[in-house]
Amino acid sequence: MKKTLSYFLYTMLIACIVCACSDSLNINQVYGFDLVTMPIPKKITQNETVEIRCKLIKGGNYSEAKYFIRYFQPDGNGQLRMDNGRTLSPNDLFPLTNDVFRLYYTSHCQDQQTIDVYIEDTGGQVVQKTFSFQNESVKEEIE
Repeated sequence: MKKTLSYFLYTMLIACIVCACSDSLNINQVYGFDLVTMPIPKKITQNETVEIRCKLIKGGNYSEAKYFIRYFQPDGNGQLRMDNGRTLSPNDLFPLTNDVFRLYYTSHCQDQQTIDVYIEDTGGQVVQKTFSFQNESVKEEIE
């Protein structure tokens, strides 16, 4: 009886081990990420350009992951360029080729300006950063 019970237990143990094993690998294809920037000026004059230094921080590395950038300007009027010279159009999606890059914002008005920058990945994740600038007129500098 003891022998039969021990065979039964060994058989159940082996069955549990075999069933716990899987032939498929669990590969994570979506990792969290964030966009960090250096501090930028709070005030800007018309036709002045501000540099925004950016770095994409990834929670993991998946070779098939692609990242894209878009922006929207709810307040003011200006132009946003990439460090490769490409001018970005509002709400259009552009590929990001580097993890470290620079954006250049040029003011075209004398009002308060706000730009919302969105970074998206192929996994559907989105990170948003908002940049606001107050107008600094030349008259204020003279006084």
